[in-house]
Amino acid sequence: MKSAANLAREEIKQLKPCVHGGEIWNLSGRKVLEKADILDFSSNVNPLGPSPKAIQTIKKSLSLIPYYPDPNATALLDAIACSFKAINRENVIAGNGSVELIYLFADVFMSKDDVALIPVPTFSEYEKAVRKVGARPKLLKLGPSFKVDSSLFIREMRGTKAVFLCNPNNPTGILTPRADIARIIDEALSENVLVFLDEDFIEFVDEEKRFSFVDEIGRYPNLIVLRSFTKFFGLTGLRVGYALADKEVVKVLSAAKAPWNVNCLAQVAAVAALQDVEHMRRSSKLIKKERKFLMEGLSSISVLKVYPTDANFLFIDVRQSGFTAAQLKEKLLKYGVLIRDCTSFVGIDEYYIRVAVKTRRENLKLLETFKKVLEK
Repeated sequence: MKSAANLAREEIKQLKPCVHGGEIWNLSGRKVLEKADILDFSSNVNPLGPSPKAIQTIKKSLSLIPYYPDPNATALLDAIACSFKAINRENVIAGNGSVELIYLFADVFMSKDDVALIPVPTFSEYEKAVRKVGARPKLLKLGPSFKVDSSLFIREMRGTKAVFLCNPNNPTGILTPRADIARIIDEALSENVLVFLDEDFIEFVDEEKRFSFVDEIGRYPNLIVLRSFTKFFGLTGLRVGYALADKEVVKVLSAAKAPWNVNCLAQVAAVAALQDVEHMRRSSKLIKKERKFLMEGLSSISVLKVYPTDANFLFIDVRQSGFTAAQLKEKLLKYGVLIRDCTSFVGIDEYYIRVAVKTRRENLKLLETFKKVLEK
């Protein structure tokens, strides 16, 4: 035997790592700048960080570390259920970040040669999760506006086992209208197609509850809604997310998940974060104000095409700047600003970047740096 790796399943050997933002750890070996000197606009998380109450709870709960966490995350599931109408604990499953639940969904519901429809560009882990189980992703390229055409989507959906939708979408920040999502879910239900709806960024949307489908899972046994404590709640390093679905769907997902998948500190911190209404209010107010400020500032730079967004990040076409996304990223990094080069996203070329919305001081630094680089 030359290598035990040769014994791996063929679909596993063909997998490639996904590229993500938040690559601050990868910069240390390059000796560009100290991490503390880099403003990270590549990662789309709450610029205010986690709830102070969540941090206090973590400090008070360090004594839990010697013990196994609750394998069912009961207190967390109860807290999540209480946050929504008509949701019970039996409708919720928690995961080690929302990504774990993407892979769990594919493991449970996708078989070899099943087909999953995925509009692109979008979050790359959907495709990888589908490929990992030997199923086939059917990639539907979005048009130049990067909006989901529900009629086209429904036509392409026929014959599939599942569809993935991210709303607002990552990396574009574009929100698909509620009526279009409802039409897709209704058609999917009639075709016995599962709908995996990723709402990881929905808390950043104005009037979030009007666009979310969490409270509709009782009507749709084919719907799984994904949420996260990574983005809006800022518990990024603790890795905790959750999904909501019909109780029978949650039951089968729970039977297949790894035991103790959400650590004890993540569980108590997430509960505390859900209870900190003031931090949520401040976060929403900041994002709304700074998103508008950053949108206006970047749009005033003539060589940048900034797409409208409903999330906490902006998607930008930089081809008129004379730089590719990779080149622009390198130039900005010399000034201590890290952006997301979107070249790794399937469905777009090498001229798109993404920047997170941060605090006013940080956003001013981003605008100043863009002007310095592009004026040169």
